[in-house]
Order: sequence, then structure tokens, then C-alpha cells
Amino acid sequence: DIPRVVYSTAGQSDPIPGPLDTFSLDNKVRFVGDRVAFVAAETEAIAQKALELIDVEYEELPAVLDSREAMKPGAPIIHDEPEYVNFADSDPTHNKAAAIRIDIGDVEQGFIEADRIYEQEYEVPKVQQAHIEPHVALSYWDADGRLVIYSSTQVPFHARRMLAPLLKLPVKRIRVIKPRIGGGFGGKQEVLIEDVVAHLTIATGKPVLYQMSREEEFIASRSRHPMRIKMRTGVKRDGTITANEMIALSDTGAYGCHALTVTGNTGQKSMALYVGDGKYRLSPNIRFYADIVYTNTPPAGAYRGYGVPQGFWPLERHMEMIARDLGLDPLGFRLKNALRSGEYQPFSTSWNEGREPRPEIVETVGLEECVREGAQAIEWEHKYGNPEWHEVAGKPHLKRGIGVAMVMQGTAIPYLDMGGASLKLNDDGSFNLLVGATDLGTGSDTILAQMAAEILGVNTEDIIVYSSDTDFTPFDKGAYASSTTYISGTAVIKAAAEVSEKICARAVKMFAANGKTVAADEITLKEGCAITPDGSRIPLAEIALESLHHADQEQIMAVASYVSPSSPPPFAAQFATVLVDTETGQVKVEDLVMAVDGGVIINPATASGQIEGGMAQALGYGVCEEMCYDAQGVAREKDLVDYHIFRADEMPNMKTIFVQTYEPTHPFGAKAVAEIPMDGVAPAVGNAVLDACGAQIYANPITPEKVWESLKRTKRG
Repeated sequence: DIPRVVYSTAGQSDPIPGPLDTFSLDNKVRFVGDRVAFVAAETEAIAQKALELIDVEYEELPAVLDSREAMKPGAPIIHDEPEYVNFADSDPTHNKAAAIRIDIGDVEQGFIEADRIYEQEYEVPKVQQAHIEPHVALSYWDADGRLVIYSSTQVPFHARRMLAPLLKLPVKRIRVIKPRIGGGFGGKQEVLIEDVVAHLTIATGKPVLYQMSREEEFIASRSRHPMRIKMRTGVKRDGTITANEMIALSDTGAYGCHALTVTGNTGQKSMALYVGDGKYRLSPNIRFYADIVYTNTPPAGAYRGYGVPQGFWPLERHMEMIARDLGLDPLGFRLKNALRSGEYQPFSTSWNEGREPRPEIVETVGLEECVREGAQAIEWEHKYGNPEWHEVAGKPHLKRGIGVAMVMQGTAIPYLDMGGASLKLNDDGSFNLLVGATDLGTGSDTILAQMAAEILGVNTEDIIVYSSDTDFTPFDKGAYASSTTYISGTAVIKAAAEVSEKICARAVKMFAANGKTVAADEITLKEGCAITPDGSRIPLAEIALESLHHADQEQIMAVASYVSPSSPPPFAAQFATVLVDTETGQVKVEDLVMAVDGGVIINPATASGQIEGGMAQALGYGVCEEMCYDAQGVAREKDLVDYHIFRADEMPNMKTIFVQTYEPTHPFGAKAVAEIPMDGVAPAVGNAVLDACGAQIYANPITPEKVWESLKRTKRG
């Protein structure tokens, strides 16, 4: 009885920028881990027994597991359903979920003008978000006959909108609530299990709870897109980049959720960093082509960084190779060609996640200062090129190395994603702040409260935050694209400013009643009071009581929303030192230093936590994490024993440096910091390994086997 409605599981704004290729249940399964049936029971044990009693008759179909085979003539067609809805040059008959073709400037002329052309192919793996809390959802009918869904989701409002047609219910009969949850990292920017519990509640009339197991997280949820990427770069002898080309083959797995937008970011956010020098700065020559293909593996989706780490692994390894071959300082070479303040984000003229592009000037670039401070912290001048530092006394098989990567990201999606906030004054001078923004443990509830408190002149404890309930909080697109502080925060600031004006207007009347004449713009809200220039004050609690209970009664409150015309990029310099055992290939990362331009840092403690946590995730991506499959498409990694993520006691020394610029497009000057720590660790470590022992690894993670094999090839050569 489940309606056969085609949809995309990607939790994105309407219309979803990707193909519609998924059903709640289908008569064809496309990967090991795909849905076959839903079972509900009074206890987990009964449900498990019922599952064992189901006898499925399968017709075995040929599979395609390698992205390089997916578009070849005669390859098995993974999506042959008639309901399939194309988007962005998708072609299911050739297993193509989407395609991207972006040319900026005159790339071929740039190659003609180059003195040297460097080409190399790189590879990045499929990896898992590994959030501690698995996906979990609870659904039930409330007393008014409305379907309530509690979910560990990053996108409650998108989930409600997307569920309505699947369930054949109007949006007004669905309520989605996001309680406190234990991490998401993009994996929960998906309508992944909410439809399961909802269908079962509709069928049974009973509450339904579904929590994925750790094995299900590995075989049936989402992952980072694995990619094969070819780089071709034209360079003058003085280190000026004349043309830069990236050709990507991206594997979206069995379904196309996030296929276009993730891969678009791979080029947009990485290739935009280097624009050349001289005349090339004014008209950079950049090409980014990508094909995103289906394979019979678990679907890839959103993962913190959203395609950008896949771009910076090849780009920054390639930049290192060029600098070394030309005998150039790797820091100076990069900075010579890097984007600067006042220049266009080059991709803004050509790309906007499948929508009409709008040119955008980059206002703040703190990259040079990031490089200067990061290099000083890691002692770059002492270590780079110093033979003595590279050696370990008495242990000739151990070699030290130092590496760098420069990166940029984005802040929100311009002209698209919106955040809302409402704020009201209570009897005691406290405030209720209602936001749709989704706190995943990032501390966004606290940060948004801080912003409101700053405007209203109260302690953060006087801002009572309610978030992520589609019935009661204003709309917000959700927690993704490094946008909460920037988008939702601006909405909060706008609402707080309006409430502040109303409080000051009421205070003018109250001061006048006491014989004091003062203008509203002369009043300051501070220390929980409205204060005049001469120091007279009225507590906000008295203003609240006056407005709610006494004269000219009104509820002082405001609602505001914000959509940004800008996506100001944060910038960072990532440094790493490593110790390599040349006999075994073992790599130990000893130090990570990251200097970040995230604009004005609203909350240094939470921002530092974002950077350090991001570096920990990125380190796994760099040296040990990958998801592999056998010839039948069965996953090798199904738990956190076989799939190793770094423990606290395994982490290297880490240092975070904030280089604060004032971003004029945000009321408090803020940019993003949430995703950029994912981008530079892996290439910086790869460059450090190269510096240590000459092992050139083109496919991460940098495992001992790959280092050992590279060293063996070097010796043979």
C-alpha cells in the first residue's frame, strides 16, 4: 500500500538540484544494503524473527562497481524505471546522474602561453561520516490526527516538505522535530529513514521507532563521493599559472542524491583559489568538467566539506609537484597565484549549483596572514629544506617531513538558502528566541543566543532558545553549507535589532513619565537595562511589565529572515609535519597547524572545537579511512573496528590560529569555519610525506602499503 512516488533523498531547497530516482520501496534493489521490505513489531526480537522468515526471490542482474566502467557501451543500466526525472544533463541510459561543463576565460590559449604543462591523475576514496549517534527516528499520531516525527535530522523543514508527497499527506498534517542529536557531518542532510517510520505509523496507527545499526550506517546510509580526478596545469617559468584544468569522474553510488551539487563544489571551491598573476588575474583560465555516474555501491551524499576535500587533494598535491619541479618556494608560488581581496570569485560568473550564476566580489582574503602565522607556528623556515631536521639521530630509516596546503571554502549558498528567527520579551526581561536552525552539537543555539544578547544588552542566559520544530519555529534551510552563523545569525540580529528599537521606544515614554526627556537613539541597552547618556536606567523587567500589563499594552517581539546575496569564502593555511619509517612505510603525523581566516570569530571556544574536530576527521581521510567492496559489491568495512577513525590518544599535536578579518556582508563581520578544516589536512600530509622520503602518493589515504610501494618503485628507478 506504500505509494510509488519518485523522489530524491537529498535534503536540499526546492526544487532539489538533482535527479529523482528513489522510491520508499522498489521492485529493484541496486546495491547490497538497499531496502527490500519494512517490518514493524512490538519488540525488536519479534521484528528480527519476522525478518528471518521473509523469503525474497531475487533475479540476479549484472552489476557495475567501477566508475570507469559505468558509462561504457553495454554497461548494465542501473536506473531503467520509467518514473526517473532527469536533471542537469543526467542520462540514466548511460548511468550518468549529472554532468558539469565549466570554462572560464580561454583555457586552450592559456596552455599555448605556458612554458610547462603538468598533468597527473589523482584519486580520493569513499569514506563514512561516522557520527557517534546513528540515524534514528520516531513517529506517532498526535491527538489532533497529525503525524509527528522526531528525527536526528539536519534538515527538519526540508524533511517535512519532502515527506508530504511520499506519504500522501498535506504538509499541514506533518510535524518534524529535531531534538538534541549526536552529530551529523552531512550524513543527516538526508531523508533517509523518516519515510520508513512514517509509512509504518500510517499502516499500524502506532508509534514506530527505528534506529540504524552501525552496520547499516556503513552499508545503507551515505558517504563521501569517491572521485578520480585529472589535473592539467600550464605554468610560466616564473611560476605564473596560465591555465588550470580539472576533469573529475565522480561516483554517486546507486542513487543521485547530492550528485550535482557535491561535485560542483569540488571544482568551484578549489579551482577558484588559484587565478594566476598579471593579466591572468584579470581573466583567469580555468576549466572544470565532471561526469557523475551511478554504480551498484551504497549511495554517496553530503559529507562535511561537501565535495571540496576531493578537489583540494589533487589541486594541492599538484601545486606541490609544480613548485618542486620549477625550484620555487611552495609558499611563495601559491600566494603569487592565489585569489586576492576585491577580485571576483571566478566561478560566480559561471556556476551556482545548477541555477543562474551571479558574479560576486570576494571582499576579505586573509590568506597571506594565515600563511605567515601558520609558518611561524610550525617553524617552516627552520624545517623546510633543512637536512638536519629531516634526520632522526641514530635511526636512518626514520625521516621527517613538512608540508603545506592552502584552501578556501564558502559560506552559505547565495540567493537561495534562508534562515528565520522570532524573538519576544518576557515579563522578567528575558527573551524567547525561536529559530529553525539545527544544532548538531556545533553550539549554534549558544552562538545565536550570544548574537541576540549582544544586541539586547543582556546575558546569554537571558536568551531562551527553541530550535528546529516545524510547528513552532520559523523556517530555516537547516544545518549545511557552513551557513548557520552567517544566515541564521543575521536573521537573529535583524529580529533583535527590531526588538531593541521597540524596547527603546517604550523606554522613552517611561523616562518621560519620570520627567526625563531622551531620544530613542540615545538609549543604550546594557546590563539588562535601558540606559541614558547620563546613566539613568530602567531594567528590562520593568519595561516588560509596563508593556505586557500596564499602559498601552503590547507584546514586544519581532520576526526576521535573511537570504544572502554573498558567499564570502573563508581561507586557511594548513601545515603538517610527519615521521616516516622508510622500512615499513608507516606514517606518523606529528603536528598539525591550521591558520584560518573565518572573519570575526563569534565564539572562539566553539570555533576552535570545529577546527580541531574537523582536522581529526580530515586526518582519517588522509591516512587511514576508506570504504572498499568485493566483486559482488559487499562492503569490507561494517563497524568501527575494521573502519578506523582517530581516537583522542592517537591525535598529533594540534594548533589553531584565527586570523580575523571583518567580513562586511555580515553584521558582526563573521564568515564560516565549520567545513574548511576538512580541506587541507590530507594534501598537507601528502606533501609532508613527499618532503620526508620522496614517496609520491596520488591516491589517498596514505597507507603504509602505498608509501612502501612508492619507495620500492623509487629505488628500482
